[in-house]
Amino acid sequence: MVLPCLDEAEGLAWLLPRMPAGTRALVVDNGSTDGSVEVARAHGATVVRAEQKGFGAAAHAGLEASTADVVAFMDADASLDPADLHLVLAPVLAGDADLVLGRRDARRGAWPWHLRFANRELARRTRRRTGIPLHDLGPMRAARRDLLLGLDLTDRRSGYPLEMVVAASDAGATVIEVDVPYVQRKGRSKVTGTPLGAWRAVRDMSKVLAR
Repeated sequence: MVLPCLDEAEGLAWLLPRMPAGTRALVVDNGSTDGSVEVARAHGATVVRAEQKGFGAAAHAGLEASTADVVAFMDADASLDPADLHLVLAPVLAGDADLVLGRRDARRGAWPWHLRFANRELARRTRRRTGIPLHDLGPMRAARRDLLLGLDLTDRRSGYPLEMVVAASDAGATVIEVDVPYVQRKGRSKVTGTPLGAWRAVRDMSKVLAR
């Protein structure tokens, strides 16, 4: 499982002990200064450094470093539970889907209204672009590694998750979503934790849809 990470020591300390048996945690550090790397190693995770800044840069570095046939992705902020990974992995392992996204079933207070609104609008535009009935660009997801590498993803910022969906659709892959529980994250998001960060994320994703 690939865990892009920038100062997520608290989240990692909670989620890494909850990794399902047989799952390898691959923490991709994007310049943390809060001890995230030490926490990851203390819990037995493999740590990869992503020198280029950006969520997409970290996620793709993890994809390239992984040796698993099926790769899962998840935020490292403890908003998602590794115990629920089977929900996105099972359809891929069974051959029922090529890319599975976790549709966030948000608990009270977990998802600020402005982020929920932005995600809903981006999902609507993604449905129009791809024809896939998605309702969330969920951060918990799984796919076969060779499929993802073959998509030649180029975005290294916040547009990476959306580019993965669009490129998979254009390649004729079967993309589905399943519900996963979503709770309030630990700490503040480095991507969407501020209005400026949220605007930049929407801008990056809009560029993907405009290609």
